[in-house]
Amino acid sequence: MDRYSRLVAWLKVLLPLTALALLSTLFLLSRNLDPVAAIPFADAEIKDRLRDEQITGPFFSGTTESGDRVSVSAGKMQTNASAGNSASDLSAQIDLASGTRVVLFSDTGSFDMRNARSSLTGNVVITTSTGFKMTTDALDADFDTMHVESPGDVMADSPLGTLNAGQMRIEKRGADENTHLIFTNGVKLVYTPKPLEK
Repeated sequence: MDRYSRLVAWLKVLLPLTALALLSTLFLLSRNLDPVAAIPFADAEIKDRLRDEQITGPFFSGTTESGDRVSVSAGKMQTNASAGNSASDLSAQIDLASGTRVVLFSDTGSFDMRNARSSLTGNVVITTSTGFKMTTDALDADFDTMHVESPGDVMADSPLGTLNAGQMRIEKRGADENTHLIFTNGVKLVYTPKPLEK
């Protein structure tokens, strides 16, 4: 038997034994972790999660009978027997069949999945792909009928200038009609003309 063959024969024995020794030291020297201590929740947060049903990062989407696409998401949603579904960082995106996109956002709100209704409260911002950006304190949305309404004052930046109104509605009057953005109750528009092109 030559030197090369003897070396190969010894390596066939030594290499598996070395691998076995390395694996056994990994298990012997590894630290034992407490599975309860590894959970990254505070005691108060665990109590809140146990008291109320809670979903982190919920997302819902669907299409209305007239072809408008709606998607609603939130940072966190809680289900409470007395208060219903409450959500934080609530946002909705509506892609109308006409091609216009409407995006709604609020700090807090509620969402009724069964009836496709949502109420947004606290720093409500509405933006449209047609250039409108509106802010209000509260907004009620019915996604089945595509009716969105602010019960209070609205301030808006638009392609025409700044606009203030006592109420704003986004509605579709008929199944085959386009969706309209309507301002009512003391509308004030400060027109800002565009600079003339040279």
